[in-house]
Amino acid sequence: MADSSPLGPAVRSVCVYCGSSETTKPEYLDLATRFGAALAANGLRLVYGGGAIGLMGRCARAAHEAGGEVLGIMPRFLERREIIYADVPHRMVDTMHERKHIMFEESDAFVVLPGGIGTLEEAVETLSWRRLDLHKKPVVFLSEDDFWAPFFTLMQHTIDANLTPAAFNDAVAYARTIEDCFAALGVPAST
Repeated sequence: MADSSPLGPAVRSVCVYCGSSETTKPEYLDLATRFGAALAANGLRLVYGGGAIGLMGRCARAAHEAGGEVLGIMPRFLERREIIYADVPHRMVDTMHERKHIMFEESDAFVVLPGGIGTLEEAVETLSWRRLDLHKKPVVFLSEDDFWAPFFTLMQHTIDANLTPAAFNDAVAYARTIEDCFAALGVPAST
């Protein structure tokens, strides 16, 4: 792993935002599994929402089983809904705001896999903080089937309407392969 990336300090810890649904497309579950294993193979710690189900659980399980370091952040009120992945360390918090704050503080970069409204909310807040110059951490959306294309169309719409500066395009990346994701993070991928 490189000591630094073109985007700033070395990336050692990656926060992954993703869905907790087990009923989504098998391809999304597979992507989460492969991405978790790739994080471990590259010596990167996974920081995530703490759940054992859906993409979230698949990513964490794969990273852990590949020998990677994993940290889950779980609000107490979600323990029964998202089910804690007990094989990895967790920090229990009271609110979603605490969860997001700790995930932010513990991470050097953010990767957004397919997910629903919760995933989108986390990603947009992270982008909003970036827009407000509260951080310079890389943010990469990863999907192999253009899952996030409508989101990027909406972002361009806000740019075209002069509501978001065109330069903000440099603050976010869209990767269609795991290798491209690592490149966008400034991390040379190990195979």
